Amino acid sequence: MRLTEEQEELRSAVRSLLTRYEGAAAWGPLAEQIGVAALAVPEEYGGAGGGARDVHVLMAELGRCLSPLPVLGSAVLTAGALLASGDKEACGRLLPALAEGGSVGALAWAEQGSWDAESVRARAVPGPGGGAWFLSGVKEHVLDWPGGVDVLLVAVRTAAGVSLFEVAADAPGARREPVVTMDGTRSQARWVLDGAEGRPVGVAGDGERILSHVRDLACTALAAEQVGAAERCLELTVAHARDRVQFGRAIGSFQAVKHRLADAYVLVESARSAALGAAFAADEDPGALPRAAAVAKSVCSEAFSAVAGETIQLHGGIGITWEHDAHRYFKRAHGAGELFGPPASHRARLAAGLGLTSH
Repeated sequence: MRLTEEQEELRSAVRSLLTRYEGAAAWGPLAEQIGVAALAVPEEYGGAGGGARDVHVLMAELGRCLSPLPVLGSAVLTAGALLASGDKEACGRLLPALAEGGSVGALAWAEQGSWDAESVRARAVPGPGGGAWFLSGVKEHVLDWPGGVDVLLVAVRTAAGVSLFEVAADAPGARREPVVTMDGTRSQARWVLDGAEGRPVGVAGDGERILSHVRDLACTALAAEQVGAAERCLELTVAHARDRVQFGRAIGSFQAVKHRLADAYVLVESARSAALGAAFAADEDPGALPRAAAVAKSVCSEAFSAVAGETIQLHGGIGITWEHDAHRYFKRAHGAGELFGPPASHRARLAAGLGLTSH
């Protein structure tokens, strides 16, 4: 599995801009000059017509610098849900602005810490005369953007089953509550809906299929981010092991440290293969995507957590201070590991698909 020359050029361009612009300031240049929000959006909706491998390259670079940009929440989750819905009217109306980066979207999906469609309890009921729908419920772990969300998609339950609705972010009865998270580099919010008016997106009752597909795309993208972050952790730790001197020797020359760095390297490379495998499946073998995405999320979550932990351990005291980024990578590893379900839940998905019992 190899990336194309164009994808390597994309990697170089993204990395270059991320070194010039920090944090949220990078969103405008990346969206305008590279079109990062448009990578996986079809050309008919103003996008670049790329695929999961392009998103993989982008997410890996964002992971390296713990970028707070809303690519995962807007360009992957929201755009992916719109496309999966097959609602051409909604796609034509909403995707062009999302692809430009002028609008930011959010998918309100999880409830009570679960991303399974079966856990959706929020409901939508038709108003008098059937001309409008009104949504009630609480949505958690919604990927947020400090600059504001323009497109809000909400998964709710109707008489037909789980369905997708568009809700105006400033609609009466829709309230956004920012959430304080361990990982301060990824904003989340809680949305409380109390009779908020919504507009159906796609076919009623098709939400379970849509969310299942979007979860696979999200796990694939997040796995790439985790690989990029783990790779950066390893780079920082190797550099420290070369420079830090104890007992007259660089600590990297000690056998015990070499073994730990070698183990971290194996974890990063194994995770890279799993993440790439999911991206290739998304582009070339959609039938294999559910299994590949579950593998990638499980493998990459655990690899990133382990490597981030080693980064703190091998940096010593400075690794737990605010002066060093090691603790930020560790917190991102913890948060990303739980996002869209912990590794155990994805292994359970794999086991269920194989007719086995997971442990």
